Amino acid sequence: MTAQDMRFHPDASTSNGSKHATNGSQHPSQQKSSFSNGTNGHSSTNGTTSPQKNGFSSPMARPSPHSFYGHDREEVTRLLIQGLDDLGYHGAANKLSQESGYEVESPVVAHFRHAVLEGDWTQAELLLFGSEPPDGGGGVSIHNGDHRGLKFNEGVDQNQLRFQLRTQKYLELLEAKDLGRALMVLRQELTPLKQDRSQLQHLSSMLVNTPDGLKKEARWDGATGQSRQLLLQDLSRSIAPSVMIPEHRLAVLLDQVKRNQVAHCLYHNPSSPPSLFADHICDQSQFPLRTILELTQNPGEVWAMEFSHDGRRLATSGQATDVLIYDTSIFQELYRLTDHTNRVTYLAWSPNDRNLITCSHDMTARVWDADSGQCILKIDHHAEPVTTAAWSLDGQSFVTGSLHGNHRLCLWSIGGHPIYNWSVDYRVQDCAISPDGKRLVAISSECQIVVYNYETREEEYSILLKSKMTCINISKDSRYMLVNMVNSEVQLIDIETAEIVRRFLGQQQGEYVIRSCFGGADENLIISGSEDSKVYIWHKQTGTLIETLEGHQTPGCVNVVAWNPAHPCMFASGGDDRRIRM
Repeated sequence: MTAQDMRFHPDASTSNGSKHATNGSQHPSQQKSSFSNGTNGHSSTNGTTSPQKNGFSSPMARPSPHSFYGHDREEVTRLLIQGLDDLGYHGAANKLSQESGYEVESPVVAHFRHAVLEGDWTQAELLLFGSEPPDGGGGVSIHNGDHRGLKFNEGVDQNQLRFQLRTQKYLELLEAKDLGRALMVLRQELTPLKQDRSQLQHLSSMLVNTPDGLKKEARWDGATGQSRQLLLQDLSRSIAPSVMIPEHRLAVLLDQVKRNQVAHCLYHNPSSPPSLFADHICDQSQFPLRTILELTQNPGEVWAMEFSHDGRRLATSGQATDVLIYDTSIFQELYRLTDHTNRVTYLAWSPNDRNLITCSHDMTARVWDADSGQCILKIDHHAEPVTTAAWSLDGQSFVTGSLHGNHRLCLWSIGGHPIYNWSVDYRVQDCAISPDGKRLVAISSECQIVVYNYETREEEYSILLKSKMTCINISKDSRYMLVNMVNSEVQLIDIETAEIVRRFLGQQQGEYVIRSCFGGADENLIISGSEDSKVYIWHKQTGTLIETLEGHQTPGCVNVVAWNPAHPCMFASGGDDRRIRM
């Protein structure tokens, strides 16, 4: 390979180092799992409640207590009742409930759900915790001596649940501009719970906000939005599932069955989900293993390549100054973009495929009209090679990364106006914006990953690795980042936790920039080039190496791979042999 700027020094280390949080600590992901019409837990008799082992019982006789093919009969029946309700078959659900003697939830759980959704916070606390709050519970005492509260999961901090309920109450009072009662809730109900002092200070600061400012500051959509439903979901996670069945539980279980079958299907690549009627397995013949075409028009080594989002075009660049755009329906050259004066090491399509941005060692980035092939913008503020670029979600702005000291990570409008310049102390090797538009992730040429909140521009955390990286990609669900390491390793990293999820081994990398990507119909594959002239494909869920494909001329590198997002059985590879193999 002739380009010295594409070289890296090999690093023998194989494990990642420490993670450094900046601008405050990093918070783990707070994923909300949906829950619905709860479940049993208590049976009602003459207005009083008493604990039941298996939920609410109706007076009808139950069927014999034997299991259902090894599964608990009551659990299966209650899931079926909930599932029928979810499907809209309410009459069938009622009929099954009457015939079986089981119900999805007890009246107490139903009343608790109703109290939360209607904002009856006194009643909600009574039903959730029972008559007497534990010592130090704080707030108002609710007396109705016949209810013991719902059953919680082991280790649940009940005061934390109280804090969540009363925080919602407090915010709603602020929204209604009832500052007197809101202040009483803050002082008499929230403060005695002795929760995180910083949370209390944050809530206290909201007393002076306008309703709109309150919603923005609290990241809360108001009493008439989804906040009560989200609160109910959060509280439900602490309630024993035998008491309050998670929402759409049968659908969740069926989805887990499908995902488990896909995870164990080595060659899974269809665009349609597997059927529930039969065990799922894909034949190897359905997998893209054969070269159907070679594109030989590139005047130099191929270093960058990307399909448009609609799959209709393929853009390529590399050692030469030309950028080529192909029509993938006939694999003919559409445009040859020739304005750059030095090698072009990176390119990216805008979200709507109308524009293409290219980054060059001529120290410029250019934006092209993809329909005419004309350059519509030139960014020439960098004093060193521009190494990477990433489009914002709306396609109206983009980020460029460079080795330049003063403009290493910059945000530009589509009109070429500077919007923001991150102050960084590292040389930017590559960057990516998450598909949900929430995060910007940059990798340095000095073994560092830095994650920013793209909306606030603040750094969230950084990870210091023991090996240099050459590229980064983010999954379509914005959960994972994929990085190539110069120690012949590809890592899948959870963006929320910064933990390594999986390592993919086998390909060779130590000296040159090698790029990988997600592949397959639902991104269940990982694909990477290699310095041994081969393409490597792994199963994302298991890390199993599925195939090692040959074809590019040796010696030489396969520098870049790209999977067609619209055609799951098509991918391309580009190498030092100046060829693109489809």
